[in-house]
Amino acid sequence: MSLSHQPRILFLYGSLRERSYSRLLAEEAARIIQDFGAEVKFFDPRGLPLHGSEPDTHPKVQELRDLVLWSEGQVWSSPEMHGNISGLLKTQIDWIPLSINAVRPTQGKTLAIMQVSGGSQSFNALNTLRVLGRWMRMFTIPNQSSVPKAYQEFHDDGTMKDSPYRDRVVDVMEELYKVTLLMRGQLDYLTDRYSERKAAHAQQIADIVDRSIQATPQ
Repeated sequence: MSLSHQPRILFLYGSLRERSYSRLLAEEAARIIQDFGAEVKFFDPRGLPLHGSEPDTHPKVQELRDLVLWSEGQVWSSPEMHGNISGLLKTQIDWIPLSINAVRPTQGKTLAIMQVSGGSQSFNALNTLRVLGRWMRMFTIPNQSSVPKAYQEFHDDGTMKDSPYRDRVVDVMEELYKVTLLMRGQLDYLTDRYSERKAAHAQQIADIVDRSIQATPQ
């Protein structure tokens, strides 16, 4: 596998609270995967408009999309709210199109998913994130992190306490790092689809017919 550059991992989180546990979890995971050798960046969702309320030329939308294109893998971290992901994280994902000028910004990228909750352990947000990852044509790794009673799991400085929950975060980041490296250089092959080749071939035939008609003397 190529080690020409560090795996580029983008982190998205789903809360704007001053002490946001989804952000703290993401920051802990970022430190861990950096230790494995990845380069990380965060998208700050403050100022991102609701999807559809502004044109996609909005600076925060462009910032998000540029980061998505930069990334090879991503980590999505959400609080569980009313049994699902937060609206803030969904807004970020909604602003990421399936195609930008024939470039599919998420297709074939790796993804790790994490959630925090204020009560007992739950996987509702993770289940939704996994559905979204599949819809965005991303390779979502099997491992995942769910941290219950998150307010008990972090030190005052925001770092995560040593626990089986932190051990799981290390496992998830190690798996994401390894899978991202394994996928490097294989994306064109893995994302090449019969249905798309068929459609492209049909379009080529149609273009040839059109050119032939235009070239025929009237």
